[in-house]
Amino acid sequence: MEDIMSICREHTTLTAMQQELLKRMLVVFPFLADLAHARMRLYLLRSDKKSFVIAAEHWPHTVYLTPDAPTVGEVVRTIEEPLLCRAMQTGRFTQGKREWNYGSMIDMMAEPVYDSNTILGIVCFETTSENRAMEGYSRLLDASRLLLKSARRQLEPAMYQHLSASDGIIITDQFNRITFATTAATRIFRVLGVQSLVGGHLFDRKITQHITKETQVTSRPWEREIEVGGLVLLERDLPIKEGGRLLCRILVISDLTEVREKDREIQVQSAVIQEIHHRVKNNLQTIASLLRMQARRSKSPDVKAALKEGVNRILSIAIVHEFLSEQGHATVNVKELAEQIFNLVAMSMVDRDFHLETSCEGEPLILPSSYASSIGLVLNELVLNATEHGFTGRHAGRICLAMREEPAGYVLTFTDDGIGLPEGFDAVHARSLGVSIMRTLIEGDLGGSIQYDGAPGGGTRVTVAFPKNHKQPSA
Repeated sequence: MEDIMSICREHTTLTAMQQELLKRMLVVFPFLADLAHARMRLYLLRSDKKSFVIAAEHWPHTVYLTPDAPTVGEVVRTIEEPLLCRAMQTGRFTQGKREWNYGSMIDMMAEPVYDSNTILGIVCFETTSENRAMEGYSRLLDASRLLLKSARRQLEPAMYQHLSASDGIIITDQFNRITFATTAATRIFRVLGVQSLVGGHLFDRKITQHITKETQVTSRPWEREIEVGGLVLLERDLPIKEGGRLLCRILVISDLTEVREKDREIQVQSAVIQEIHHRVKNNLQTIASLLRMQARRSKSPDVKAALKEGVNRILSIAIVHEFLSEQGHATVNVKELAEQIFNLVAMSMVDRDFHLETSCEGEPLILPSSYASSIGLVLNELVLNATEHGFTGRHAGRICLAMREEPAGYVLTFTDDGIGLPEGFDAVHARSLGVSIMRTLIEGDLGGSIQYDGAPGGGTRVTVAFPKNHKQPSA
C-alpha cells in the first residue's frame, strides 16, 4: 500500500505542511470507520483538476460490508463522482448515494477537509441504508465528524484503536448529558441496575455507585479499568474539544470480565507449573547427591566414572527445570541453557588443572520448552565426549556452540579444537553410550539428524539439525 505522503507528492500540489496535516488526521480513521459503521476513504483532487486519487482507506470491524480490492492509489475521474465534486464546490458536508457494485447502491457522506480556507480533500463515509437507519445513527455520524475536525492537532494513536462489535458506545453533549448509547452499553449498565442511559448525566450517582475498584494507568490517562457489580470493565474516555471547550464526549466500554478471569486462571496455572519444575529440579538434585555418595563408596574406577557421567546427565536435566521454574515461560533460551551446561561440566567433569574455554555464537535461539530436556541432554553429551576423548594429554581446550535458525528448522554446530575423530569412526555402529543417547534424542525426540566431521583447523565438528513444529512422542 502506498504511503499518503508519496501519493500527495505524485498526484497533488499540496504543501509539506498540508500533507502532514492529512497524515495526522489518518490516526483516527480506523476508529471512525468502526464508530460510523462505514468504509472511510480520503479523496484528493489531482493536479489536473479532472480526477481524484484515493489516498487512504479503512474498513469497519463493527459491521459487515461487502469487501472489494484495496483502492489506495487508484485514480477516478471527477465526472464519475458527482457527489465529491459537489462537496468540493460547496465546501459543505454532502450526502447522497452511489453505486457500490453491480447495481447495488450505498449511502455516501462527504466531509471536506480544510486548511484555513483551502479544501485539501474529501473524507467519505460509505455505509448501507440499513446501518444508517439504525436508531441514533445521526449521533454517531455527528460525533465522527467532530472527531475528524479535532484530528487536525497531534493525537495519541493508542486512544483511537479499533472498536469491536461487542464494545459499548456512549456519546454525551457538551454538558456530559448522555445523548446516545448502543445496545451493548445499555445491556452492560442494565446489569448494574441502570435501566435507561439516554437523558441521564454521565457522572450521575446511579451510574457510578456500584464501582468497587478503579485502576488507571498513568501512561494511558484516558483509560481506566473498573470492577462493578461482578463485572470488569475497561472505559476509554475520548473528550472532543475545540479551543478548550468540550463539544461532546465519546465513552467506549469493553467488558473484560472473561478476559480477566482467564488471565487469573493462567497466572494460577503458571504458578503451579513453576512450582512443579522447582520440585522436579530439587528431586533430581537429590538423586544426583545419592549417586555421588554411591560413587565415593565404590572402589571400581569404571563404576565411579559411570556414576559421575550419570550425575552430570541428571544435573543437566535439573538445569532445564531450573530455567523453567525461574522464568515461568513456555520457552527456553538455548544460549543461556548451553552456558549453564558448559559451566556444569567444567566444574564437575574437568580436572582442576585443565583450562576449558567455552563460547556460544549466533543469535539467541528461543525454543518451546518441550525441546529443552532433549537439547540439554544432547549438549551435555557433546561436552562430555569432548572433555573425555578430545583433549587427551592436553592441559587446555576450547569448545564452541554456534546456533542459527533457518526457514525449515534449527541448526546447532558444536566444535572443539581437540584431537579429532578416531580413524574409521562410524556414529551408527559406535558403542559409546553418549553417541547412542544423542542419536536417540535427536532422531526420536526432535525428528532431526546429527553429523560428525572434522572441524576447520583441527578438532571435531558435530552438526545437529532439527525441524520446526516437530510432533514429539508423548511421554
